[in-house]
Amino acid sequence: MRDFAFDHRWLSLNTATVRKQGDLVQIIEACARHGIRAIDPWRDQVANVGLERAVRAVRDAGLELSGYCRGGMFTADAAHRDDMRDDNRRAVDEAKALGAPCVVLVVGGLPQYSRPGSAPSKDIAAARAQVHDGIAEMLDYARQAEMPLAIEPLHPAYAADRACVNTTQQALDICDALDPERSGMLGVALDVYHIWWDPEMMPQIARAGKDRLLAFHVCDWLVPTRDILNDRGMMGDGVIDIRSVRAAVEAVGFSGYSEIEIFSDAWWGRPMDDVLRICIERHRSVV
Repeated sequence: MRDFAFDHRWLSLNTATVRKQGDLVQIIEACARHGIRAIDPWRDQVANVGLERAVRAVRDAGLELSGYCRGGMFTADAAHRDDMRDDNRRAVDEAKALGAPCVVLVVGGLPQYSRPGSAPSKDIAAARAQVHDGIAEMLDYARQAEMPLAIEPLHPAYAADRACVNTTQQALDICDALDPERSGMLGVALDVYHIWWDPEMMPQIARAGKDRLLAFHVCDWLVPTRDILNDRGMMGDGVIDIRSVRAAVEAVGFSGYSEIEIFSDAWWGRPMDDVLRICIERHRSVV
């Protein structure tokens, strides 16, 4: 396993971690100040500053990307499916312009939450079928752009509103069905927050192998967790054995960034430079 104790070469910042403290350009400037070499920006943050300005800011700062958040939200009623398809194609185009290595997919839950305005449904099996079909369609477009797609399984607490793919096994089953040749165009983004509890986590990481592991995200699970979305912990403040998970992904050949992604009202309330300094410290001591 790589030794992170003496530098933060392999730290990437998911820009949601400090989204309340500044816009994307300000976040990029702060990363440059702290010697952070990579980011994973969110589409709304890119839209707020404009794609051309975002591309220029990334280039001028000499940053790499570890991913692009996010595509997906595939579940929708018939009236909203064209919008879903077009939105995901734009995500691929934006990722290509920014030089991202993959688009991270949060696949969606029940249609009324994934695509507001869709007719209500309680049929999660149908939602999962739509996810399969939506990824298949997006993959055709992504192949033309040579932009890999990374399915992110989310904790089961998000099954209704954000993602009905909740385990690494489910995500890899989709990969095997749609990309049996393991072309490198379809894989998974594994976030310890979402998978740490799963008794099948370790064998599924081994099953994924190097060619399916496209992104690795870190934060921590607090006890108690006061808000399932916006109370993630800084690494080391919770109960996840982060190093054992990183050891597992590196054992099968993953050699990319450990991307820090913390949705937290508490951390959003602190100055950006303080948050980045602590991220670096914890990346060295805990990740």
